[in-house]
Amino acid sequence: MTNSAISERKNQSISRGVGMTTQIYADRAENSEIWDVEGRRYIDFSSGIAVVNTGHRHPRVIEAVKAQLDRFTHTCYQVVPYESYIRLAERLNGMLPGKFDKKTIFLTTGAEAVENAIKIARNATGRPAVIAFSGGFHGRTFMGMALTGKVVPYKVGFGAMPADVFHAPFPVALHGVSVADSLAALDRLFKADVDPARVAAIIVEPVQGEGGFYEAPRDFMTALRKICDQHGMLLIADEVQTGFARTGKMFAMDHHEVAAENPPWPKRRAGGPPGGAAPGRPEICHAPRPGGPGGTYGGSPIGVAAAHAVLDVIDEEKLCDRANTLGNRLKQRLQSIRDEAPEIVDIRGPGFMNAVEFNDVTKGLPSSELANAVRLKALDKGLILLTCGVYGNVIRFLAPITIQDAVMNEALDILESSIREVRAA
Repeated sequence: MTNSAISERKNQSISRGVGMTTQIYADRAENSEIWDVEGRRYIDFSSGIAVVNTGHRHPRVIEAVKAQLDRFTHTCYQVVPYESYIRLAERLNGMLPGKFDKKTIFLTTGAEAVENAIKIARNATGRPAVIAFSGGFHGRTFMGMALTGKVVPYKVGFGAMPADVFHAPFPVALHGVSVADSLAALDRLFKADVDPARVAAIIVEPVQGEGGFYEAPRDFMTALRKICDQHGMLLIADEVQTGFARTGKMFAMDHHEVAAENPPWPKRRAGGPPGGAAPGRPEICHAPRPGGPGGTYGGSPIGVAAAHAVLDVIDEEKLCDRANTLGNRLKQRLQSIRDEAPEIVDIRGPGFMNAVEFNDVTKGLPSSELANAVRLKALDKGLILLTCGVYGNVIRFLAPITIQDAVMNEALDILESSIREVRAA
């Protein structure tokens, strides 16, 4: 088999709407490496969009999944429940930021977790409206699209979005939007577009994912918490893309002094098998009637088994500390070439959730062309990278937190040489 031959078959059988970053087809993977069907090795700095934080095929995860396969694969928790689901909820509830009791439901995907968080918020408050932010990404379902603050490719051509969803600018100092600007925009929103008494929740990513890996400033999160408390709204912190341990703490909200009522949890909690969650305060989570939230595959016994193993690995291998170490190494390498690469306008990100942003120095504008050229050059050298951002001019780095030191060094060498060669072209 060859990649090109499979790609031809793909063109004949798969909708073009399923976008693909590369045209390499995986044959096997191990920790931070992938081998394609032609036998070529790649270093994976995407991790399935930050899903396999504990690496491809971590032995503990594989062992847990195999053990569950020998017992049962599916009963639907809502029909015949199982203890492992409850035990996982107990573990996660005890870890969630906030000094209050929690309840949890498990779902299949990040978008489904967001959908249920919004459903629960509306049900608990009796209010219809939701506020989200520019650049945010919350999924590809209709509510997810409505909440998402980026049109192409997520909203274009899909018709009317659900009503009562409003957007405010997310504070990004690099792009001239301060915390004060964002808060002033919220105030104008309340005066011109929506009565705050109609708002069920404000949803925000502690670190924007698809939007460009911009971290929410601490004073911004504190202000949102105050606004929500003042007006009886819920604060929903979408942690679907930040993931466990990725930001150097178990949750991205651990970087802040405030907590959210019902944060959608990461799909990467299961290290590969699907798994999302929507936890929250008991009085909020208990608002819907039985059967309102849920899903046939939510809390799959296989995903639950994998999630238990992932939590064990994060703890035993001290992956929060490891994320900080790796992120510092990556940012230091990029900083070392920044003086000779004026196209690099920012290097950022907590823990190992990092990004580099490029501008066209002649125009002083974001350059998606430069970011994509670096991505393609790196891919040619065997390093898989992803771009993101409203302007597509950001490269994000999402290698497994378990990446081996030697492989990390190799990846950094490829990254640096790719930037240098693109600049020289």
